[in-house]
Amino acid sequence: MGLSLSDAERQDVTLILQEIAAGDSAAAAHLLPIVYEELRSLARAHLASERAGHTLQPTALVHEAYLRLVGPAPDDARSFNGRQHFFATAATAMRRILVDHARERNALKRGGGRRVELTDNDAVAVGDDLDLIGLDDALRKLESIDERRARVVTLRYFGGLTVAQTSAALGVSPATVKNDWAFARAWLLREMAGA
Repeated sequence: MGLSLSDAERQDVTLILQEIAAGDSAAAAHLLPIVYEELRSLARAHLASERAGHTLQPTALVHEAYLRLVGPAPDDARSFNGRQHFFATAATAMRRILVDHARERNALKRGGGRRVELTDNDAVAVGDDLDLIGLDDALRKLESIDERRARVVTLRYFGGLTVAQTSAALGVSPATVKNDWAFARAWLLREMAGA
């Protein structure tokens, strides 16, 4: 995810998020133009490893996630602790949307889900090892055991954040993120192999 907002825009995002939390319904309209390109970049990263001919486009994914975050009846009635928290929550919303989409598609055709691979580096590779629905199920189990490690996976895999960006978003050291990523990858692979 490109962190390309200027300092003034970053301050604007934080102020607008505070206004939204205070119940200002008009504030959401001011937020979208400021964060739109970053959300679109995040959506493109999510969709890059989707199957060819995917019916969701980055614009649709951005709009659906944005509505879930700050629309008239957001999924999670919460306030955001700044822009990093907002983008981390956006990554989670996009993950949920893609998983829901995969579940619908699989229910219709009773086939396998999107195949993905958790790699050692910052990249996400498409392969034959894991499916998105299985990954989501295993990630939910990990969340119940170790929420921070599950958030590392969500931010790195679904959010496209680097180790440094994940470190900043979670307020932990880069070494902790690397250790959490290694542990979570191994745990998820083992969990999914057992399923």
